[in-house]
Amino acid sequence: MTRFMGTHTNRLDRKGRVSVPAPFRAELTRLGTEEVVLRPSHRMACVEAWPLPAFEAMSGGLDNYDIFSDAQDDMAAALFADAWPMRPDGEGRIMLPEELIAHAGLGETIAFVGLGRIFQLWEPAAAKRRTEEARARARERGLTLPGAAPARAGAAE
Repeated sequence: MTRFMGTHTNRLDRKGRVSVPAPFRAELTRLGTEEVVLRPSHRMACVEAWPLPAFEAMSGGLDNYDIFSDAQDDMAAALFADAWPMRPDGEGRIMLPEELIAHAGLGETIAFVGLGRIFQLWEPAAAKRRTEEARARARERGLTLPGAAPARAGAAE
């Protein structure tokens, strides 16, 4: 299973290039791909980065819709119209299109946030807020992973 982990920050240069963090490039190599699909998140002000095989698997769900339905048209537009396939250059940099920079409100510094099978690109302060809010909501709701045993108070470690 793919594991993009941690939060890493890198600088965006004047040409719109940013280096993908070395641990993320290593994970892409482990997956047998260098290519990622960048797309604006339709839920948050960030850019999603999907390894190409994961993007293809996820978008395969479109086949479950009637090809001439509004639902299929809407999801296809949401997934593909603003998607940008990218391959890091020899120095590990990707070029960020202006549309994606604007969508996420990115400036000179970009936070790369690992989310397991994908990673996201955020404005650093927004990334920190998002992580803190997600942690607080998970705690408030008592969320655990499906199949994970709930932690017991006073259990030996």
